[in-house]
Amino acid sequence: MDVNEFDFEDRIMSTEYSAEDSETEVGLRPQTLDEYIGQEKAKEILKVYIDAVKLRGDTLDHVLLYGPPGLGKTTLSQIIANELGVNLRITSGPAIEKQGDLAALLSNLAEGDVLFIDEIHRLSRSVEEILYPAMEDYALDIIIGKGPAARSIRLPLSKFTLIGATTRAGQLTTPLRDRFGVLLRLELYTPEELATIVKRSAGILDVPIDEDGALEIASRSRGTPRIANRLLKRVRDFAQVMGDGRITCDIARMSLDKLEIDELGLDNTDRRMIETIIDFYDGGPVGLETLAATIGEEAVTIEDVYEPYLLQIGFLSRTPRGRCATHLAYDHLGKPFKKKAASSQSDDGQMKLVD
Repeated sequence: MDVNEFDFEDRIMSTEYSAEDSETEVGLRPQTLDEYIGQEKAKEILKVYIDAVKLRGDTLDHVLLYGPPGLGKTTLSQIIANELGVNLRITSGPAIEKQGDLAALLSNLAEGDVLFIDEIHRLSRSVEEILYPAMEDYALDIIIGKGPAARSIRLPLSKFTLIGATTRAGQLTTPLRDRFGVLLRLELYTPEELATIVKRSAGILDVPIDEDGALEIASRSRGTPRIANRLLKRVRDFAQVMGDGRITCDIARMSLDKLEIDELGLDNTDRRMIETIIDFYDGGPVGLETLAATIGEEAVTIEDVYEPYLLQIGFLSRTPRGRCATHLAYDHLGKPFKKKAASSQSDDGQMKLVD
């Protein structure tokens, strides 16, 4: 594949939400905590908090969900609203451009309702400042007029629960993060948990599937339910055209091999990036901008999309001098690992070579 022909938006292994996912994710999402698979720690904590506020007739504290994309933060927010028996309003940080947009959302919430803000770290600073009194005091501070005639009016709001979701908790400002009473990190799923999700999704889609077939799909899904459901749809097509419609281990393996997705969930783009570091730059280090220019991709895309999973599985390391391919990456691609001499400075200031 020519690097210039690659379209990131069509990448099967992307964890980012796409228009294609909307066709299936809505129907596959669980509606209760009992139906929600995985994230046992988060579920246990949430169940206690939800049961407690229902007993008191109170409103749930504001909740911050953080972790890699595709793990079910939006789904979990819908489940929280369902368990509380209240309405859910969904928006995102980039969609709230002005203070008035947020004020309109907040003023239309009924008692106990849930407001879900995806990518909350992308809220503008002016909008975020409106959110502070709303979260703490359930009130809106509105400035009327300009100059010397300006005056502030405080409008009371119904008690509500804000659920914020972010893939970058470190980019949240401290005043905003401190106003969340419940902070939950969502972890990557195990292959066994993903296999259960795949079987559940297959049942909803009326696709016959074996235990081994579900596990084969799950093991190549990078620990992410969104990718697992996406791969299930692709394998279903192969099973119907090249098999009897049933997804077996052999059908799943053949389908994913044809899609160039290997046993660790690496696709052609991931392998090309690692091979570029190994073949062109002797395994690194290579600077981010140089690597981006070499493979014809934006530096921010490499940093936000490709690198996280390669770092998680130990195929890539970041150093002050650039990116390096690790011994594991060489082994996976079947390339001989070359030990390189690195320079270091001795105590007397002389340069020497170390293995």
